[in-house]
Amino acid sequence: MKKVAVFGNTGGGKSTLSKKLCQITGLPLHVLDKIQYQSGGVKVPDEDYKHAHEEILVTDRWIIDGFGCMETLWRRLNQADTLVFVDLPLYVHGWWVTKRFIKGYFKPPEGWPQNSPILRSSLNSYRVLWLCHKYLTPKYREYIKQAQSTKSVYHLRSTKEISQFFESMEKTTANNSSNLT
Repeated sequence: MKKVAVFGNTGGGKSTLSKKLCQITGLPLHVLDKIQYQSGGVKVPDEDYKHAHEEILVTDRWIIDGFGCMETLWRRLNQADTLVFVDLPLYVHGWWVTKRFIKGYFKPPEGWPQNSPILRSSLNSYRVLWLCHKYLTPKYREYIKQAQSTKSVYHLRSTKEISQFFESMEKTTANNSSNLT
């Protein structure tokens, strides 16, 4: 596990999962929303984003959290040796988007650029939630089915599976550390 792509629908806890995975593994974390958007939610030029994305991909170790754009998504998934697909039921994603919206008035959401407009961004999240569920999630599912023969794939479909994933990662990291001593 050296190159990890964390992906899935909006509001699935990808940023929280990625941050914790970074803490467990020590792999450097790159949050695409913070690369693709400046403070205040202003989008950077596409070429600047794509260049920054490519610079990350050529490094030896990374966790990349998020979607970015369609062009960089599939390249990232192909480059990764480990795929973590957060595929919770649609109502869970919807509830977590709502919860993030409410909490966002008091504390900026995890993984969002500084001073992002919470109302506009949250309303956009509901639109993205539906579009991703309808068009992209089926493609993700097919992709990971094919990728299982060449990559480590974690298809997380419930909060229980997310907890089990972390337990497994902590055990693996602990075992690797004890084997080094």
